Amino acid sequence: MLHQMMRVRWAAWKALPQEDQKEMVEQAAALLEPMERNREAPSALFAMLGHKGDLLFLHLRPSFDELSQTELCLARLKLWDYLEPATSYLSVVELGLYESSVKVFGALLEKGLEPHSPEWQAAVEEQLAGQRKAMAPRLRPEIPGSRFLCFYPMDRRRGETRNWYDLPMTERQRMMRDHGQIGRRYAGEVTQIISGSIGFDDWEWGVDLFADDPLVFKRLVYEMRFDEASALYAAFGPFYVGRRFPAAALGDYLGGHLPPAA
Repeated sequence: MLHQMMRVRWAAWKALPQEDQKEMVEQAAALLEPMERNREAPSALFAMLGHKGDLLFLHLRPSFDELSQTELCLARLKLWDYLEPATSYLSVVELGLYESSVKVFGALLEKGLEPHSPEWQAAVEEQLAGQRKAMAPRLRPEIPGSRFLCFYPMDRRRGETRNWYDLPMTERQRMMRDHGQIGRRYAGEVTQIISGSIGFDDWEWGVDLFADDPLVFKRLVYEMRFDEASALYAAFGPFYVGRRFPAAALGDYLGGHLPPAA
């Protein structure tokens, strides 16, 4: 999963002849439109609100190789000479498995297996293989068709007084179960994709929220601030909000007109 936040070099763009602008927009749309329709490897385009950037490109791909190829294809666009990166975020879609992990580890301990022994690792991998197969659709999601996106990265605290990674798994399981119950109350209003970025980017997780009403982002995130897992153990990064529009309307956006929603 790759987020690319870009700024438009407006002065240089506005100085171009209209025919050059039209050619560049058509070339970019011809590349992006098939990506929008690709359910196995989708991309989406958002007009960002605020000073943190102008355009946000969101890409989901089965592999890092395919993400890299997507970056290269975009970089070769003539339009790309008039965009500059504000920031980016690289991560992998993941699912919370605290409930199932506690059950699996408990069952293995009851069998007398030594934690982290070869027998233990083989048994865990066998369980994970079955879970991956059952949860494959959730691990390779489509990009929701909602009008608005809210993306933010986050960490679990590792300070002197609070350290998420010092807690027993059963305690983390309890807090994440309670945390998840808040999100479930917003089912039908918000769709979320959680991605892990430990070893890939500067934060540990990325959170993507999709909704037709952007005010629901505020309500959901505010309510979660009072949740134990968030109040005591979460640190939040910058928030990025964008309004989705189709690549076919890129010319409207670059021409200073609010494009129709995707």
